[in-house]
Amino acid sequence: MSNKRKQYSPQFKAKVALEAIRGEKTVYELSCLASTKCIRR
Repeated sequence: MSNKRKQYSPQFKAKVALEAIRGEKTVYELSCLASTKCIRR
């Protein structure tokens, strides 16, 4: 079994980057938005 890596569009990457720069959302919220593992530290 091979797992394919998820590919994100440039528009999605820009949206996440802008939200991170603006500080609108936490890293945790952004990771959940990107459908990655939402792990709290």
